[in-house]
Amino acid sequence: MLTNKLLSSKNIKLSHFSQEDLDTIQSWYGNEQTMRHFDAIPMKPKTEEEIKNWLSSTSKDTYRFAIRLNGTNELIGLAELDGILWSHRTSWVSILIGNEGHWGKGYGKEAMRCIINYAFNELNLFRLQLTVFSYNERAIPLYENLGFKKEGSYRQFLERDGVRYDMHLYGLLRTEWK
Repeated sequence: MLTNKLLSSKNIKLSHFSQEDLDTIQSWYGNEQTMRHFDAIPMKPKTEEEIKNWLSSTSKDTYRFAIRLNGTNELIGLAELDGILWSHRTSWVSILIGNEGHWGKGYGKEAMRCIINYAFNELNLFRLQLTVFSYNERAIPLYENLGFKKEGSYRQFLERDGVRYDMHLYGLLRTEWK
C-alpha cells in the first residue's frame, strides 16, 4: 500500500493553477522585493496575457505547481521542475512564495520537500539543481538544511542598486535526499 503523500504536507499542497489565480500571480510579478529574489532579469510587471501564456505553456521537460494552503486553498506560491534532461535524470528546481505575509512560516520548506520528493520518487530523477543570489539570506540556509550542497558561484553575477552580487549553484543528488 502506498502511504507517502507526494504533493502535500502539513500546511501546504501542490496543485494545478486556475484562471482565478491570474490576479494573484500578476501581483507577485509587480512586487519588486519578491521578483528580485526570484529572477536575475530586470524586474518588470507581467501583463495578464504574459501570465496566461506562461500558465498554458506545456512541455515534457517542465512540471509546474501552485502552492496552496491546506484548508483555505489560498494560492501562496509556485514550485517548478524545469529544464529536465530525461536521459541524465537532472532538473532545475525553483520555488516562489509570492506574498511577503507568508514568508518565514515554513511554507517554502514544505513546498521544497514536496517538490524534491516528487522529483526523486515520482519522476525518478537523480539530480536537482538551483541557483540563489548571495543576498537571499532566507533561502540559502533553507536549501542547505534540505541537503543541497554548494557547488560553486558565479562571481559578481548581477548588479542590484549599484552593488554586485554572486549567484550560487546548489545541487542535490537522490542518494543525499533523506
